[in-house]
Amino acid sequence: MTLGAAARAGCVVLAWCAAFAGAAERPCTEPEYRHGISYVLPLKYGPDFEHLDYANPQAPKIGRLRLPDMGTFDSFNNILEKGRIAAGVDFSGSRNLVFERLLEGSADEPASAYGRLAEGVAVDEEYRWVAFKLRGGAHWHDGVPMTAEDVKFSFEAIKEHGSVALKTALADLDRVEVIAANELCFVTRPGAEINPIMPFAYGSMPIHAKHYWAHRDISKTTIEPPLGGGPYRLKSMDFGRTLTYERVPDYWGAHIPVNRGRYNFETVKFDYFRDENVMLEAHKGDVFDLREETVSKNWTTQYAFPAVQAGVFKADLRYISRVWGLWWPVFWNLDRERFQDIRVREALWLLYDFPYINRVILYGFYEHGVSFFHNSPMGQRGLPSEDELELLDPFREQLPERVFTHEYAQPASTGVGFERTRMKRALALFEEAGWVLRDGQLVRADTGERFRIDFVFVSAMLLRAEMPYIERLNRVGIETSARSPEISHWQYRMRTGTFDGGAYLYIPNNTPGLALRNRFGSAAADQQFSQNWARVRDPVLDHLIDKAIAARSARQLYAATRAIDRVLLWNFYFIPGMAQPGYRLVHWDKFGEVKSAEPLSRVPAIDAWWWDADKANAVAAWLAAAER
Repeated sequence: MTLGAAARAGCVVLAWCAAFAGAAERPCTEPEYRHGISYVLPLKYGPDFEHLDYANPQAPKIGRLRLPDMGTFDSFNNILEKGRIAAGVDFSGSRNLVFERLLEGSADEPASAYGRLAEGVAVDEEYRWVAFKLRGGAHWHDGVPMTAEDVKFSFEAIKEHGSVALKTALADLDRVEVIAANELCFVTRPGAEINPIMPFAYGSMPIHAKHYWAHRDISKTTIEPPLGGGPYRLKSMDFGRTLTYERVPDYWGAHIPVNRGRYNFETVKFDYFRDENVMLEAHKGDVFDLREETVSKNWTTQYAFPAVQAGVFKADLRYISRVWGLWWPVFWNLDRERFQDIRVREALWLLYDFPYINRVILYGFYEHGVSFFHNSPMGQRGLPSEDELELLDPFREQLPERVFTHEYAQPASTGVGFERTRMKRALALFEEAGWVLRDGQLVRADTGERFRIDFVFVSAMLLRAEMPYIERLNRVGIETSARSPEISHWQYRMRTGTFDGGAYLYIPNNTPGLALRNRFGSAAADQQFSQNWARVRDPVLDHLIDKAIAARSARQLYAATRAIDRVLLWNFYFIPGMAQPGYRLVHWDKFGEVKSAEPLSRVPAIDAWWWDADKANAVAAWLAAAER
């Protein structure tokens, strides 16, 4: 670059910085509020829509819904890393029954959100600020009005005391300003990258009551249910075991468009279990109503009992339009020196025979995952496109050659026996990395140190599914141990890095940028209790994640996510295994639902189904007859 060109570029940068600084000093000037926002694709619902298409505004407000959960709970403070958050006060999503949020996502669109507590949202073209205008009449369960001060308090508390994932998500938020009694401005920090996902992040987070926390410490876990303002409040609990929520009769938001026809059950109850087999039998015994079956053996063998044959219990495999991602891919703790060599990771990948595991252990139910964005156009396919190459080319020397030359595919397998050629190739890679086979043990060539892997899995079912892999690691001389502790203990070990190998469920959404930063970003790897459990530190991934976050079109987003996919896969940070072909919904047939013409991104049972008295009576009659 010439001196003149550099001077001109400097002037442009200075002018942009000055403009940004001016906007930061005078944010949210004359905001043009809209009823909703979308990412990449246009909004489905116009400003005068009356209700979401999958909700029934005539649904009766009666009956109950009983749901299971695994493990236990010990805290109602949903912004902290510490503790196991109670079901019903989840930080976000449909299981957040107690707290309000500014916007509500729709299940029949890829990435859209509409006003909930906020009646309007305005977004600066360069995402330097986001403004929200609150609805009148919103109030907490104690009758105190919800105000802009509550919103400001909530986000300041999250930024100061929230979990690592939440702090990372809000890293680009400079401050929240109250610009009127019912208006707020979220101001982006100077110099931050353009981030179209931020309005969705702000809109999805729970709002806490400032006056309630005035004399309590929001930085601590609590067994006292906090004050809410949503459609339900806690009615009773058996601490650590059950939670029962009751519908708030004077819920302020019952008739706003995104809520009309939703939250129909008088009570929602959660029962906690510590064993999936016990949970299954409890479901058969009508202890609870509905769940997703996550064990393929159970799905294949356990749903032919009399209630299913009588038609009062349903087992439905439903296609849903969400990004399926990967179910429990194996990953390595990259803080362990032995896993930092890509040759070691590739060797471990070669030894994993998913078609065999799927056939013998998983009853052939799963598809073989080849993308972190399975069931989505965001996933890699074929060779890199021109758009992807534009992102990847500057990093050729830092990336495996196969990122550019080979379509990612799992190692070839017949699914009936171990491929000896793969074992031979794996041992050769280990030897290149300094590990040799001596007397049946894989050891470091120079020191004689044994290659060991301590696996920690979330459940006994997952451990069983991985046993063929563990046995094959033993066959090449690797010493292994594997356990499935109580869920809170498993979560603690993942968060603190006290493991060698693990697995987690990865299901991204259609605005994956911030989640990608939390799961795979270098900054998250260096933060205690982050979600980057694999401790991935890869500057190329960091750059690509920033590109995904800044994407303004489908073309830009897909180029970035596909490039991210290739870099993750060809570096062998993870071993993909299971990919879902559908949602295994099992439930007693007591409920009504709107049958959607197009697949939804989730099964909206908790918030959009309703109690069908005729169906419920038929179930009760069948159960009574079965007991005689």
